Parts: sequence; C-alpha cells; structure tokens
Amino acid sequence: MKPVSKSLVLPAFFLALGLVLPFLTGQIPQIGKMLLPMHIPVLLCGLICGWQRGAVVGFVLPLLRSMLFGAPAFFPAATAMAFELMAYGLVIGLLYSRSRWHCLLALYRCLVLAMLAGRVVWGLVQTLQLGLTGGAFTFQMFLAGAFLNAIPGILAQLILVPAIMLALDRTGLVPFRTSRDKTHEDANA
Repeated sequence: MKPVSKSLVLPAFFLALGLVLPFLTGQIPQIGKMLLPMHIPVLLCGLICGWQRGAVVGFVLPLLRSMLFGAPAFFPAATAMAFELMAYGLVIGLLYSRSRWHCLLALYRCLVLAMLAGRVVWGLVQTLQLGLTGGAFTFQMFLAGAFLNAIPGILAQLILVPAIMLALDRTGLVPFRTSRDKTHEDANA
C-alpha cells in the first residue's frame, strides 16, 4: 500500500502549484503563454506520483484554473489544455515508470516524448473543437502554438524538470535507481 502522502498530498500539492505559478508570469500575458507555468507541476506529478495521478492532475488543472480565475479561457483554451496536460502527466509517468533505469538520460527521453505527445494531443483537440464550431485550425497555427511561441517554456521544462528531479535525488526524496535496484525492490515487495 502506498503512503497517503504520495497518493493524496503530493498530487494536491502539484495541483495547487499549477494554480499559483501562472500568477508569477500572468502579469504580462505574453510571457505567461510562452513560459507554460502549468506544465511543470504536471510533468513533476507524473514523474513522482505516477501516470494515473499525473493524468488526473493534468486534466483537472486548466479546467479548475479557468473556473476559479477565468484564465485560461474555458473554451477552447482550457479544454484543449486539459487534454494536453493529461497527456503530459500520463505519458511521462508511464514511460518513466517502465524505464529500465531512472537516471538523467531516461528522464530526458521520457520528458521529450511526453512534451511531443502533449503537443500532438493539443493540436488534435484544437482541430476537433474549432472544426465543430465552424473554425479552422491550420498546421501553421499548430506549429506556432505548440512550438514556435512555446520555445521559452520548452526550454524552461527541459532545464527545470531535470534540475528538480536531480535535487530530489540528491536529498534522497525521489532517488534515481538502476534496473538492479528495481529488481531488488520488486523482490522485497
């Protein structure tokens, strides 16, 4: 049985962090949109709490933030972000939990794949939403929204998520492990 802190308190912490972080960048909307402050807590939640909790926190976060604070706009922004962030939490948590090693290289591999998957999901949801409302979501809009305008946020994620995980490893709170450690851990379970 998992400790209560890992199953309830930590996901709630990441949800709260995702609600608050946009206030730091929200004073200048262009910067907030470029730094993607809600993405980092979801990625960390998927890594630390597992793919199920990462997916739930990712889906709930933009919808709850939209209802509480009016930003992002509920439709189409928050609804598309809900699926995008759900994909981030799910993919990074699933890939990392199934990774043979929990090391910096495995972390980067899982992080990049999750970021790509989330952006593809966002593009598909935007296409569906805008198509249903009579709008259009072009490939140029996808590239601009998912990559070009998000370069500062992508860089922040590639720097901050591994840095936080390394710090947690050094403190022993969330240690990296090798395949041998995992086998030993599974044998003792």
